[in-house]
Amino acid sequence: MRGSGRTTKRLWRWRSNPLRRADDTIEAWIILAMWAVLAVGGGVAGLLTAHAAAEGFAHQRAERHSARAVLLSAVPPAVPAVKGPGSRARAKVRWTAPDGTTHDGYAQVERGLRAGARTTVWQDDRGALTTEPTGPAEAAAEAVLFGVAAVFAVSGVTLGAGAAVRSRLDQRRFAEWGREWDLVGPQWGGRKAG
Repeated sequence: MRGSGRTTKRLWRWRSNPLRRADDTIEAWIILAMWAVLAVGGGVAGLLTAHAAAEGFAHQRAERHSARAVLLSAVPPAVPAVKGPGSRARAKVRWTAPDGTTHDGYAQVERGLRAGARTTVWQDDRGALTTEPTGPAEAAAEAVLFGVAAVFAVSGVTLGAGAAVRSRLDQRRFAEWGREWDLVGPQWGGRKAG
């Protein structure tokens, strides 16, 4: 029996009730629409965003190619305490583009290499230097994060819009209660309106 009372309280806006106002019905529909947008819209936005990100990363991997390059200048050795991005430095390199032309430019290479050393650089289809493409595992993780972010964005906009509309309905209800109290209140206190 306890559960049925809880259900009745949750669905009070949908029951026929002489005290229910038009604003209560509007609010019930707004809440239903919000839940529908959160469930369907958030899911669709998350899936589409994740799919688009995954396709973008796949396109990036397809259009970027590794190339062997020759270092034209020495790179200072790495600082022993530094790991990660600090273990690479910008240096001048020479590489051959897919069309067979030779290019010179600057790329991130491992520290400690001497001039004339061979290294790997990444280029696009036109032969311009670019960054290494995102690997499949990292791309999948980032696509999921983008999808989750899209779900949160849709949720935030939906909940914010719903809260704004419900706030406006509350203002209308308070104003209506004030007008009704101005009519009925003096009769309860033994005073006459006027």
